[in-house]
Amino acid sequence: MRKTTGLALAFVALAGAVGTTAYAENNASARMREGTMMRLDKAMEDSNGTISFDQFSDAMNARLKKLVADNGGKLTVAQLADALEKARFEEMAKRIVARYDTKGDGTLTTEDITGREKKVFAMLDRNNDGKIERNELPKNGRMGRHRQWDGGDDSMQ
Repeated sequence: MRKTTGLALAFVALAGAVGTTAYAENNASARMREGTMMRLDKAMEDSNGTISFDQFSDAMNARLKKLVADNGGKLTVAQLADALEKARFEEMAKRIVARYDTKGDGTLTTEDITGREKKVFAMLDRNNDGKIERNELPKNGRMGRHRQWDGGDDSMQ
């Protein structure tokens, strides 16, 4: 039974990591558009409802221009890819820390991770017998608070 519990916990951890990555990739374009619109709205608010080309340019590509400037006025594909990858992984890391950090101090400890695993295990162990059985796992193979799980037999809770 101990091996089964370990496998279940490993599955939960893997599902969380994969789900986070898939979610981030699916929503990256929408977030980029929202970010662009927010920057343009802010620029317009700061300029009484109209913006010049220079203001537009600053709002659209300030970070990209900073990358170019930081790299001697030229930016290679590799440098841009590294910057994009770093930004993507930093966002993922922020979400993971926010999800697991029980003390709200911006750091993860073994206790934070174990606490999260215990909560997920308890949610999966619907009959509270200290074991997760196959029929207790979500039917669609997805786990997370934003997913609806198959209700199953609620009388077992």
